[in-house]
Amino acid sequence: MSDQLIRAISQDGLIKVSAVSTRDLTERARQIHKTLPVATAALGRLLAAASMMGSALKEEAASITLQIKGGGPLGTLLAVSDHEGSVRGTVEHPAVDLPLREDGKLDVGEAVGNQGTLTVIRDLRMKEPYVGSVGLLWGEIAEDVALYFVESEQIPTACGLGVLVDRDQSVLSAGGYLVQMLPGAGEETAEQLEASLRAAKPVTELLRADPDPEALLRAALPGLELEILEKRPIEYRCDCSRERMERALISQGREELRAMIAEQGGAELTCRFCDNIQRFSKEELEALLASC
Repeated sequence: MSDQLIRAISQDGLIKVSAVSTRDLTERARQIHKTLPVATAALGRLLAAASMMGSALKEEAASITLQIKGGGPLGTLLAVSDHEGSVRGTVEHPAVDLPLREDGKLDVGEAVGNQGTLTVIRDLRMKEPYVGSVGLLWGEIAEDVALYFVESEQIPTACGLGVLVDRDQSVLSAGGYLVQMLPGAGEETAEQLEASLRAAKPVTELLRADPDPEALLRAALPGLELEILEKRPIEYRCDCSRERMERALISQGREELRAMIAEQGGAELTCRFCDNIQRFSKEELEALLASC
């Protein structure tokens, strides 16, 4: 099945949840950025988190950006989601390769690092975007996302994320869930949630058994009566265009454009989020220069 996002609320109105299956979009990111497994896992986790957080935005033109600078060998990771939960992302050093952990799993925490910050930027198309950040404690991403909600937004949150990479480096399964307690939820509710999530199988194992994110929620939270609010397809989606790249060239200034014309006789721009390449001839650069 194609990648899906689901949002739901408990029937007592005390818990809101979301979940995503993101195998296809994570595989697309791997192909674009040519990531090795640990980078695939880290970027895939961040994309899943961004998708769930982005889907909560109400404004159509709004977006949310998650940026991690953890001090690890992967460098900066970036994921951007629109209000529909479709995402794009990048990792600074996609070819990082680390030994597996003792338990045989990819060492995402070591690759990301925990000596930095997770920054969340909500662009609601107002004058200034809302920016919040939290210091990284783990670098495994899911726990850091949960910590962000607790510290920056005072919302008790549990987050589970996972990416399973095959021997040929392709993505077998990917996705995650976000569980948040709403005002009125007490200690008993928190203890029940904690017990359920602690007993649940890993995200990738649940998604391998059934890629439907609704099934993921019901397996991770058995006994919780859910009212489904929304279910929609999501994808890896970049909003780059030739017009955007023209504006990027113009923003370089007249002197830089003149240098491109004189020294290169043209320009070639590649979007950092996707594999879109736009070439501009000498004549096209001269027309842009004239419009400055």
